[in-house]
Amino acid sequence: MRNRVTLKTILYLLIGANLCVCLIGFNGAFASDWASWRGPNQTGSSSETGLISNWSLEGENLLWKADFMGRSTPIVLNSRVYVIGRVGMDITEQERVACFDAESGDMLWEHRFNVFHSTIPFNRLGWTSLAGDRETGYIYAHTISGVFACFDKDGKVVWSHSLTEEYGRFTGYGGRTVTPVVDGKLVILSFLNTSWGSHAPMRHRYFAFDKKTGEVVWTAKPGGPPKDTTYPVAVVAEINGRRLLIDGNSDGHVYAMDVQTGEKIWGFQVSQGPLNASVVVDGTRVYASHNRENTDTTVMGRVVCIDGTGTGDITKTHELWRVDGIEAGYSSPAIADGRLYVVDSSANLHCLDGETGKVHWTHSLGTVGKGSPVVADGKIYVTEVNGHFHILQPGESECKTLSTIQIEREPGHYAEIYGSPAIADGRVYFTTEEGLYCLGVQGSSASSQSVSVSDRAGMMMSTDAPASIQITPTEILVQPGDSLQFSVQAFTDEGRGSISKKDVEWSLNGLSGVIDDSGKLTLESSPVGQAGTVLAKIGDISNSARVRVIPPLPWQEDFESIEEGKSPPHWVRATNRFFVREVDGNKILVKPPARRGLHRSNVYLGPPNMKNYTVQVDLLGTKPKRNMPDMGLIANRYTLEMQGNHQRLQVLSWRSDLRMAKWIEFKWEPNVWYTMKMTVDIVDDTAHVKGKVWAKGEPEPETWTITVEDPLPNREGSPGIYGYSPAEIYYDNLKVWRD
Repeated sequence: MRNRVTLKTILYLLIGANLCVCLIGFNGAFASDWASWRGPNQTGSSSETGLISNWSLEGENLLWKADFMGRSTPIVLNSRVYVIGRVGMDITEQERVACFDAESGDMLWEHRFNVFHSTIPFNRLGWTSLAGDRETGYIYAHTISGVFACFDKDGKVVWSHSLTEEYGRFTGYGGRTVTPVVDGKLVILSFLNTSWGSHAPMRHRYFAFDKKTGEVVWTAKPGGPPKDTTYPVAVVAEINGRRLLIDGNSDGHVYAMDVQTGEKIWGFQVSQGPLNASVVVDGTRVYASHNRENTDTTVMGRVVCIDGTGTGDITKTHELWRVDGIEAGYSSPAIADGRLYVVDSSANLHCLDGETGKVHWTHSLGTVGKGSPVVADGKIYVTEVNGHFHILQPGESECKTLSTIQIEREPGHYAEIYGSPAIADGRVYFTTEEGLYCLGVQGSSASSQSVSVSDRAGMMMSTDAPASIQITPTEILVQPGDSLQFSVQAFTDEGRGSISKKDVEWSLNGLSGVIDDSGKLTLESSPVGQAGTVLAKIGDISNSARVRVIPPLPWQEDFESIEEGKSPPHWVRATNRFFVREVDGNKILVKPPARRGLHRSNVYLGPPNMKNYTVQVDLLGTKPKRNMPDMGLIANRYTLEMQGNHQRLQVLSWRSDLRMAKWIEFKWEPNVWYTMKMTVDIVDDTAHVKGKVWAKGEPEPETWTITVEDPLPNREGSPGIYGYSPAEIYYDNLKVWRD
């Protein structure tokens, strides 16, 4: 290890002289770190040498094992191992991020997250991998509940977003969520969302955040309607002098976007269904795989090599080769020395020639393939779901098994493994249901050094005419009367260009306020919420920022000022699902049955950091046929709902797991108005969730109808309304206030 450290020290000096840029990997990372789930070059390969060829559970080449339950890939940064997974039992079940010392395996810190507004079950917590940043040492986590958090190396939260409450993030029961990617000044994440305004239609969108502040820098929607939820991880690559974000999309395409702006450069349709396997890039070649229906044959599954130099729709023009029939829908390929390694859904490892697609050999790993292979030191390290960890030696026409270990969670029951290995400083790390493992040669050390990483995008300056402009912040929530300063950057085909403030024309759409020539917006003071855009224009080029304006409490909404067929514009997830209708001379909010998709929907009324409030609404459920709806309120990320078919009143936070859920029998009639009231008190680190329901017009009961205690309290959260509508639901006279 002394030679390795000395080499790294030399490389740092060379960087200062700009002599070894060719040795820098993704985001400036060296092979000694594994800061992203597919390694320093996002290829699933490493230049590390001296790695083990075998090990045993009894201790041979097993340097340490830590008590941790996970299903994703660890990252290794600055001699620390970071993982995300699950912890607890029954009412204590949570998701957690933990940091371990890479040398000893001692846990240095952990942060636990409650699960809320989710239908994802406990065994799928920790679905994503973490992402690390070499420059700052920050760690980025995307939780099942949609909390997107930035930690410093010691576990302090630097900033966070609640993606579900702020941007309408959507997930299904399956748990498919996306790992973030760090590049330059940005940390980029994609997810399905349905929010407000132009983001109301459900799409697979990309959000680029300032990695240090969490400010949204750009959003992008390269594709069409999603086919399903999905979880590929984007890759950043430089092709033809342009830095591209390349990713599989839920509409079955691979898209390339300008990483600085989100502008779509090209699209290539790979499948009829959503893409879950991440792409891998080697030079200008982009390799993608799937296990769904192909677009032009009846054969299921394909591996395809795409020429990434094109623009526009390159589906018919830039396919270099394909191999049909390999159903590789979950595992991401790895590329090393011109060979592509692909694990299919049945756990067969295929070795393909990167130039031609010729299949050199196929090797069976087991029965279920979801972990992605890693190539290093002339070996392949790969997992199989049924507890197997393989070390293989690839050859020209065959693959030999050097070691296969099956890990059990308990005698007779294997420990599931979904993640991939991470390789750093001569060690191999991987996570299972049964623990976090560190493999390596006895006596080796896990030393690492940090290095300052320059902003590559910032080095590209141009005086050419701009091809596009970017306005920041691009997505923001504020209060009436606030002032906001917007800025504009110009981008040419060569990179960032210079711009003068006097060249920008500013205008507002849907916002009550004024914006001056410098881009300073001053909003009117008003008790009414609003949502709209700020438009910046330079010549024929324009871009806009989205602004939600939420007044301070109290709120009261009787829907009389809302146009029929519309909903309050500043609510998240209301558009196209809830609308105002006039009934008997009175305007009410209606949630009809969904024309397609799910009947269930939450609407979020305010920012996610609200607390100490009470929410109340009048509601009515119809029953045109056999089924009655479920309807209710949201406070502090708890839901109080009247269940129609079950005829009960229920409180819950985590819909699929019912961690702290409680219900009571509660008979209620269709086509009758009721008043519902809800509040959450935090007393001695316990949440007291209180709800009451009574017939509208009758005196309010003195006692709460239902009270539930949660020893792991949700301390904040946006107020909202809830509806599951196989039959129509009506809402009126919504109020939110603090006593």
